[in-house]
Amino acid sequence: MLASLALRTVDALRAGAWFDRDRARGYLVILAVLMAATMVGYLAMSNGLLDPLGRPIGTDFSSFWTASQLALAGAPADVWNMAAHNERQAAAFGPDAGYAAFFYPPPYLLICLPLALLPYLVSLVVWLAVTGAAWVQMARAWLGDVARERMTWLALAAFPAVIVNIGHGQNGFLTAALLGGGALLHQKRPYLAGVLFGALVIKPHLALLVPIFLIFGGNWRSFLSASVTALGLCLLSWLAFGTEAWLAFIETSATARAVLDDDLVGFAKMQSAFAAVRLVGGPAALAWAVQGAALCGALYALWRVRRAGDDRANGAAFACATLLATPFLLDYDLTLLIVPLAWVFVSALRGGFLPWERMALLAAFVLPLISRPLAAAAHLPIAPLVVALLMLCIVRRAEAGRVA
Repeated sequence: MLASLALRTVDALRAGAWFDRDRARGYLVILAVLMAATMVGYLAMSNGLLDPLGRPIGTDFSSFWTASQLALAGAPADVWNMAAHNERQAAAFGPDAGYAAFFYPPPYLLICLPLALLPYLVSLVVWLAVTGAAWVQMARAWLGDVARERMTWLALAAFPAVIVNIGHGQNGFLTAALLGGGALLHQKRPYLAGVLFGALVIKPHLALLVPIFLIFGGNWRSFLSASVTALGLCLLSWLAFGTEAWLAFIETSATARAVLDDDLVGFAKMQSAFAAVRLVGGPAALAWAVQGAALCGALYALWRVRRAGDDRANGAAFACATLLATPFLLDYDLTLLIVPLAWVFVSALRGGFLPWERMALLAAFVLPLISRPLAAAAHLPIAPLVVALLMLCIVRRAEAGRVA
């Protein structure tokens, strides 16, 4: 009897027919309401600029805003001077509010530069609204005609990566818009795609696979455009902030590496294969080896999808491969999951769902909500496995020719 029940359960999960449109809509409504209630409660319990835990509202945004203050005050190199940067944050939020370091390269400071022209909370809202709008536009472009449906807006609003990024005041919307936009346009508008890819110099560890992706596809126009854009932003930041700022950034590189190796951010918050090994107690050498294997696996999957010859499948696989390849991946970076989710979903609507595909989509959709709590409470780092499962869905669908 138990064996029969187990088989029926497996069959139900494999087919996923129970997870139909009406049920999905109901779950999305519940999730959206819970997320909205959480945000309202969070703000209601906040005190001034501080959240209920005594940290700045939009935690990491405090780093960007105070970096802008230092740069506008004529001391851009102090952005990478932790003592000076910490002093500025303590002055703005109080000595007990914690410290959010700035490990980004000088081109990112160009983007942050105007932030302190506005009061902190106003600046935070504008930052999230502008970058969020870019992310929504990118996601809708990937969804195509499906984006016209009301349920699409509900799905985007209920996607847990949204509230994670908002809560951190982070750049997950921006980087996903750049990478997802470049992946979508790399064949039809190669020069614009190159500009989007090149702008990822603001967060270079997410651009790790960009050169390989463009070289794989022989897209030399995008490669040239990306190179010129990246170099141009570096040059512009040097002209704006000087040599001292670049030297200060380079000097913090060792500290940034320690942040990765020594759990200064928290391996539960990180979503990479490297962090998964470290979270369960594995040594750094093993973690780097597993991360290398994840990189190789991502490249192999990307190559297989490339052979199938579908541009959108290539872009979706590239987004997944990026999430698998980088060792420094935070929970708010999972905003990029919307790209492979959108492609697989639209392809399934047009060609039918493959076995296990509904469950893979469901797991990837809720991943930003459950990955960090599971890692922190139970030491279960599921993110690399779920992203790899989504990549397998892309490979299987691309090779079967069942594409959007």
